[in-house]
Amino acid sequence: MTVPMLLLQTAYLSILCYNFGVETFENKKYEQSTFWLSQSYEIGKIDKKYSTSPEMQAKVLRLLATVYMNWDCKEYQDKALRAICLANEENLHPAGFFLKLKILLKSGTSDDAINAAIAELLHHEISIDFCLNTSKLLLEHGRESAGFQFLKTICERFESSPDGGKAAVLSIELFLKRGKELLAKQKIESIIKGYNTGKQLPPELLNWLHIIFWDQAAKKFEAKEYSEALQWYNYSLSFCSAGQIDINLAKLQRNRASCYIHLKQLQKAKEAMKEAERCDPRSIFTQFSVYKIAILENNIEKASDALTTMIKLVASPVQNEELLLENGIARTNLLSLAAQIALENEQQDIAIKALESMVQQSQDLEQEFTSLRCLIRLILSEFGKEAEEKRYKNMSLLLSYMNTVHEKLAEPLAEGSLALDKRINEAHWFRKIAWNVAVQSEEYPKYMRDFFVVSFKISQFCPVDQSMLVSQKTCLLMAVAVDLEMARNASASAKQLDLFTQALEHIQMCREVWKLLQSSGDFSRDPTDVLLLLYEFEVRAKLNDPILDSLFESALELPQLDTKTLETIASLVMEPPAHYPSICKRALWSALSLHRKQSPLDVLRYSKCLHSLVQLSLPIGMLEIEACTLEEVWTYFEEALDVIKNSTEDYPEVETLWLMTRAWNTGIFLYSTGKYIEAEQWCGLAMRYLSHLGSLKGSYETQMVGLYSEILEQLDRAKNSAFNEE
Repeated sequence: MTVPMLLLQTAYLSILCYNFGVETFENKKYEQSTFWLSQSYEIGKIDKKYSTSPEMQAKVLRLLATVYMNWDCKEYQDKALRAICLANEENLHPAGFFLKLKILLKSGTSDDAINAAIAELLHHEISIDFCLNTSKLLLEHGRESAGFQFLKTICERFESSPDGGKAAVLSIELFLKRGKELLAKQKIESIIKGYNTGKQLPPELLNWLHIIFWDQAAKKFEAKEYSEALQWYNYSLSFCSAGQIDINLAKLQRNRASCYIHLKQLQKAKEAMKEAERCDPRSIFTQFSVYKIAILENNIEKASDALTTMIKLVASPVQNEELLLENGIARTNLLSLAAQIALENEQQDIAIKALESMVQQSQDLEQEFTSLRCLIRLILSEFGKEAEEKRYKNMSLLLSYMNTVHEKLAEPLAEGSLALDKRINEAHWFRKIAWNVAVQSEEYPKYMRDFFVVSFKISQFCPVDQSMLVSQKTCLLMAVAVDLEMARNASASAKQLDLFTQALEHIQMCREVWKLLQSSGDFSRDPTDVLLLLYEFEVRAKLNDPILDSLFESALELPQLDTKTLETIASLVMEPPAHYPSICKRALWSALSLHRKQSPLDVLRYSKCLHSLVQLSLPIGMLEIEACTLEEVWTYFEEALDVIKNSTEDYPEVETLWLMTRAWNTGIFLYSTGKYIEAEQWCGLAMRYLSHLGSLKGSYETQMVGLYSEILEQLDRAKNSAFNEE
């Protein structure tokens, strides 16, 4: 094999060792890495003509120095420096200078050594980027004096260079990071002066400057140092040309306006907002700032117009996703802030408008419920203070909010939506509010009913337990009661029909809840069965429902059936337009039977019940009295007489007199029609009642005895006449 071929293989071997060095360095096997890199360098020195190039040798040595530095810079400082010095001898490269300085800094070398290394750098042609990175390196290692001095030097060196602005901007950034704000401002003002005299900056440097200014302004604003924040925004404005139309300029003017607002300089804030509107009038953030200033100036019309525009913009599709956020604020959240600002400045109507829009536009269910809570609290805070018309309107608003709550709760659970436990908590809060409003709405029956119903609907999104079922049952019972009350007072028959039909629906719903509740415990003393029965009786009686008879039969089977219930049924089935005398009589007779079983007997209630039964069965002024009717009524009179005999002192004398009079008049009526036998029976019955009269007996006895004698004589003559005919 020839010598050149051997030397070429030597170069290959050097590169192979270098690759092993790289691999072991990446695996943090520093000792092995230094071995392979040293071998690579030594092999590369065998013959300069055929071995690796000086550039490659320098590259190997720089990596070797890096390995020593990362392995243990203090222990292997000399080896690292020797390697980097050899690298620089092989081939001068900025990376070599930079690495040497890095090794010196990391090993804690004195300032003199550092300054010497920097001086060495300055003797060579180096790029602005390399210089800037070197400045950063010095400052990162705490060598501020050397770092800023070097930065000053390169600013002077590159002042006339197109890249000179980079050093100036970096110096501003570094001054600010180290709290040297005054020095930064001096540098900024110098740049502004040069800019105004025609010394332009490249777009990328201008953007860099704006970022620095806005970041600093935001920090000052957050710290509530509004004058300082404004100064930084004004620095940014200094680099904007007159007449420029730009979205970022609009944002800048809005930020300036915010500072002026906090400084209570509203006129200057308005001037800034004019510029913002000129640059970006369709921005919701621009309109928000206009709105805020208008509220602070108590310009309600302008504030309302700005809010209307904001609402439209929130509803419109967004072309650029970046426009969704400004200073971390989502577009819909601006409506919430608008409401807050209005409330802080006692503009409730505008706050309500903003919150209502939040409910309509937000995609965040928790945010929607929060807005609805605020709306309801706002309306409730005015209860009892406003005029009648305003109160009625607010009731309507409250109801619409509650219905919206129900709609939102009824929406299917989507991924990422409000957690179930939070939905339940919201449902509990709103159902309780609806209940409380219903209780306070006695003067508005319709709203009272509607709030009870919506409370029931919302409660269906709460866990079902006994207390919840009791609440649901009560809501529906109250709703039915109000339905019936409104129906009784309704003048139009169509309106009555609607109310009765609605009441029937609520009764059926309540029955379902009641069945569940009964299965959860002992409710034997709960009157719900009776209430539902009475409500349904009234509805079906007024609707002329044919199932009323069967409903009465089922009522008789109720274990809780009492006299009061039966008497109420009797009254309901005869209350116009209902007219069911047969059911009424059966109800009253059943009530009388229950009365007789009571001990002691409630004589007063018994007498009233009997009075109603007799009056229904034996109307005054009958033209004809059927035998079956008289027989039925006779039973009632005998029943009453039996009670009177056993409770003479307790039975109301006026009722005894009334019964006596009805019996007597019936007898006289029969006498006048020639029915002497029946007449004698009824008059005789009246005479039996007469004997139980107290103080009133003397007023009737003489006349009745005389007339009764005549009836008896007439009856005898009738009998004799009949005998003679035979």
